[in-house]
Amino acid sequence: MGKLTATSVKNAKLPGRYGDGDGLWLVIGKKGGKSWIVRVQKDGRRRDIGLGSASKVPLKLARERATEVREKIERGIDPVAERAKSAGIPTFSDAVKKVHAENAPSWKNPKHAAQWINTLETYAVPTLGNRSVADVDAAGVRDCLAAIWLEKPETARRLRQRINTVIDWAVGKGYREAGLAMPVIDKALPKQRAKPKHHPSLPYSELPEFMGKLRESESMGRLALEAAILTAARSGEVRLMTWGELDLDGATWTVPAERMKAGREHVVPLSPQAVALFERMKLHRREYTDLVFPGQKRGKPLSDMTLAKPINSLHAASLRKGGKGYLDPAEGRVASPHGFRSTFRVWVGEETNYPDAVAEMALAHAISEKTVAAYKRTTLLEKRRELMEAWANFCES
Repeated sequence: MGKLTATSVKNAKLPGRYGDGDGLWLVIGKKGGKSWIVRVQKDGRRRDIGLGSASKVPLKLARERATEVREKIERGIDPVAERAKSAGIPTFSDAVKKVHAENAPSWKNPKHAAQWINTLETYAVPTLGNRSVADVDAAGVRDCLAAIWLEKPETARRLRQRINTVIDWAVGKGYREAGLAMPVIDKALPKQRAKPKHHPSLPYSELPEFMGKLRESESMGRLALEAAILTAARSGEVRLMTWGELDLDGATWTVPAERMKAGREHVVPLSPQAVALFERMKLHRREYTDLVFPGQKRGKPLSDMTLAKPINSLHAASLRKGGKGYLDPAEGRVASPHGFRSTFRVWVGEETNYPDAVAEMALAHAISEKTVAAYKRTTLLEKRRELMEAWANFCES
């Protein structure tokens, strides 16, 4: 005889689990939704299998379904896989491929698209791939993550997010009723103690000397790095810059939305030094490409390594002459191209009186609409122009 009655099921309101016996539970969610699950265990593995919504499945039918599930489990039949197969529900492996195919066209970086699916196929598909996407549970995901959680913390965090994306997709497609209980999974994993790595940057007090050394000789990598420093732009935005984006008469560079991290067009006011740099770049213009900084391979842009090479060369030269090189004091690593954005931001905060909103917009960081409303767009552009001129003057002071 079960512990629940039709009346008690109807009157139950508080979120939680209400046991009927033999593994059958009435589950009430935080928003009041009621559903049935049956808890079964086979070969040391415990599973919760959904039996449907309590609003559609009465208590008597829930008991019958629970009995049927237990009998199938004892006969070695997986009722979830059986149900998924008959309903056309994909395996987790197939779901990964479908999610990747649907999202890849919207990702601006092909490298990210490749890494996205490679991470899942390397660390998740071997253990979860053959399961129906409806049968992937918190315990299975937790065990999958635990295998690399401490050894490869950054990869594990990305894997966690990507598994969750696949499961949320399955919910949206109607292949499962609910997503993963991520807070439960997180609590069941050991605490990661790995220190997050930042892009190593150069103290702004050392920048004028560095710029002087950078300009002692001319190469495509050095010119591109100088452009990145003078504009405080991301290296990828500089490497893919085209002549059509530059208005040297108006002293602006307009980066299209599809190349911006925030997905919005960004107008960069150019200092006189930056304009002069791009005027010099006209001597390096190639007929076969519109790229301002063409790479060695025909029609291809420069690589990130090309911008990093002059920093490493100047660092090594400084050490050979008995200098201290160009290290980030906190990181103990050689400064990176992206790190000069941090150099710029620290300099603005410590050496100028420009508002944070101006500095953040110069870096194309997202800022609140409320903050934007406090400034006129024209004022921000002119303020940024003043700021970038002050920055360029400091760089060569």
